[in-house]
Amino acid sequence: MSGFFDPTLLDRIRSASEIVEIIGGYIPLKRAGANFVALCPFHREKSPSFNVNPQKQIFYCFGCHKGGDVFSFVKEYENLPFPDAVRRLAERAKIPIETVQSPGQQQHAHVKETLLKIHEQITQRWQNALATEAAGNAAREYLKKRGVSDEAVKIFRLGAAPEVWDDTVNWARSKGFDLALVEQAGLIIRKEETGNYYDRFRGRLIFPICDEQGRPIGFSGRILSGDEKIAKYVNSPETPIFTKGRVMFGLDKSKRALLDDGFAIICEGQLDLIACYMAGVQNVVAPQGTALTGDHTRILKRYVDEVVLCFDSDNAGQKATVRSLDSLIASGLSIRVAIVPAPHDPDSFIKANGGEAFKQLVGRAEGFFDYFLGRLCATNDITTDKGRLAVLESMAEATRKTGNSVLVDTYAQKTALRLGVKPDAARAEFRKAPAKTPVARESAEEFSAQQSAPEPEAPRPNATEFWLLKLVFNHDDLIEFLIAHLDPAWLAHAGAHELIERRLDAAGLSTILWMPRGAALPAGEPGLSQLVL
Repeated sequence: MSGFFDPTLLDRIRSASEIVEIIGGYIPLKRAGANFVALCPFHREKSPSFNVNPQKQIFYCFGCHKGGDVFSFVKEYENLPFPDAVRRLAERAKIPIETVQSPGQQQHAHVKETLLKIHEQITQRWQNALATEAAGNAAREYLKKRGVSDEAVKIFRLGAAPEVWDDTVNWARSKGFDLALVEQAGLIIRKEETGNYYDRFRGRLIFPICDEQGRPIGFSGRILSGDEKIAKYVNSPETPIFTKGRVMFGLDKSKRALLDDGFAIICEGQLDLIACYMAGVQNVVAPQGTALTGDHTRILKRYVDEVVLCFDSDNAGQKATVRSLDSLIASGLSIRVAIVPAPHDPDSFIKANGGEAFKQLVGRAEGFFDYFLGRLCATNDITTDKGRLAVLESMAEATRKTGNSVLVDTYAQKTALRLGVKPDAARAEFRKAPAKTPVARESAEEFSAQQSAPEPEAPRPNATEFWLLKLVFNHDDLIEFLIAHLDPAWLAHAGAHELIERRLDAAGLSTILWMPRGAALPAGEPGLSQLVL
């Protein structure tokens, strides 16, 4: 089902989105008579069976039989729900999709739109500084030294922030941007004593951080001088458009490769990712300015079922590998670990050995718990009782977090073998470990109070509200229709009202005008039962 957008609106967007131009922006097309052909992006093939017909504005693959219009292609290629594919093309064509908004929601939407505009324009400003200005000399020399090609600079839109205190401030004034809003964007900082502004990013190589649509929403700036007193990296603060725990650097460019390869390589830094990507290893992402979070892993789970951790070979990198376990286990992702030989990181390894060698290294990546057992044995003296006990306790705690009894028993045996103890003794130690680590530890008093005074059971929604909940949670393609026709004030059940509100928020459709529960139904509008039944 194509969703519940106005057919006239869909026709406008379709007419403004020439299918050869849109698909040609994703994959290389070659003319073949009146049509265009390519290797199909949806299945592996050696000869092209993917056809694009510009007259009919459709595509079709004679190999896997996928086909449709421009909306279908973007939906399949980008792994998006249909409404998101429509919005993506509407935004590209600069065709507004109107929704009902309160004044507060309109203001919030305006701020987000302006922040996106500011980020795009400052990205272009810093790109130009890197490419043509004297202020970009140090950054150009650094990139040359690190072996970053001009093509990589262009693909990742790298830039240079001049080494002055007011370049961005003056730039913003010249563009007519409100400096308070530029401060909210995280680009400038206000001195409380004087009220004057100064630049956050100065004398740094700039890495734009993009959302999944490829729009700049934040920045990471690397220092180019050797001053040890200055932070090596400065990152954008969190803003209305940027939450670092939910953004992965490079995902906008790698998501197709993630779907194709079925697993994601997770590395630490931007230069590591760029080196991998340019060496042909494109199923790679990097957490942005933070440890791997539950949000990161949930995002990855949309694309892959397995991750390969490939952090730096130093002690900090290996500790980061171990810290990633909890988030990855909670997401249900399979985990392997690729160990880059010291003293390399992925960037330097690829520079020294090439992309093919790196692919082989990733291919040899071992399972997380095999890696973890090896690390524990290397960092503890297993010739002593203290060292053996430390290994047993750590392995038991880590494996029990999975809740998988077969895996726990397997690694109890492997640990026993490595330590030279009897398997039954290792199993006994493993059974002593807690079954899992709670996400948030509660005090004994809070836990006791919750157990002794359970909340009374809430009444169930009525039959109509219950069926509406089923529609909302099981049929993504009905969300747009509900937005257009449903007033949540018609919901009498508080729980149903909250669940539907959260569902629409999660779908990115929280701009609906929410009326207080119990408000009168507008005259002439259909009742809830009419909409559902």
